[in-house]
Amino acid sequence: MFAIFVVGTAGSGKSLFTGSFLEWLKAKDQNAITVNLDPGASYTPYNPDVDVRTNIDVLEIMNEYRLGPNGALVMAADQVASELDSIQEQIDELNPDYTIIDTSGQMELFAFRASGPYIAKEIVADNKIVLYMFDSIFSNNPFNYVSNMFLAAAVNNRFNLPQVHVLSKTDILPPSKVKEILDWSSRSGKLEMALESSGEATRMLLNRDVLRALGRLNLTFSLLPISSTNNGGFTNLFAVLQRIFMGGEEIIKG
Repeated sequence: MFAIFVVGTAGSGKSLFTGSFLEWLKAKDQNAITVNLDPGASYTPYNPDVDVRTNIDVLEIMNEYRLGPNGALVMAADQVASELDSIQEQIDELNPDYTIIDTSGQMELFAFRASGPYIAKEIVADNKIVLYMFDSIFSNNPFNYVSNMFLAAAVNNRFNLPQVHVLSKTDILPPSKVKEILDWSSRSGKLEMALESSGEATRMLLNRDVLRALGRLNLTFSLLPISSTNNGGFTNLFAVLQRIFMGGEEIIKG
């Protein structure tokens, strides 16, 4: 079994991607399931095969512990770790080839709490990756893009797993803007030029130094453009996942 942890900022399209990529994999005769690890999700655009909301109710936590919404979400996110045995049993019963794991809408509840890396480490799988989503709307100016790079680097530091970066919702932006963001992801000089042309000297210097620091760490942020509304880029993404998981070979069906 191969596990894909879908991580990204709020609104980056994690749940929509999870549902769309599941259906795409099934159309390719791949045995795939979804796991919802967001106890605070009021709605998911797919029917999770494994769902932490079955045993964790944010409203009940609010009432029992007299917490506000944010405090209850933090407690609920931490309680997910206590459900790991049940989650693993349900996954094992379904015996999938691919498990797409939709993480908390508020990224910090999964990525920056102790429970997130613990869950990622303890879930049993032949191989695991983090799929980090760069929201194209948030990333459409160079300063926000550098911020997203910094968050992606922090996630990489937290999980220490192979990490794939995708540019989500590319169908929303004009093709010229998508190309510009992709150029930033593959050519740091282009991104520096965009920062310098902003006319904001102090902000530019800070972001340029962050960019160069990330460069010195040899971290790469090449983006795969995708659209979860029309499945754009899914073929290329699957090829990348195959190379990471199995050296480019698809799972052999019995």
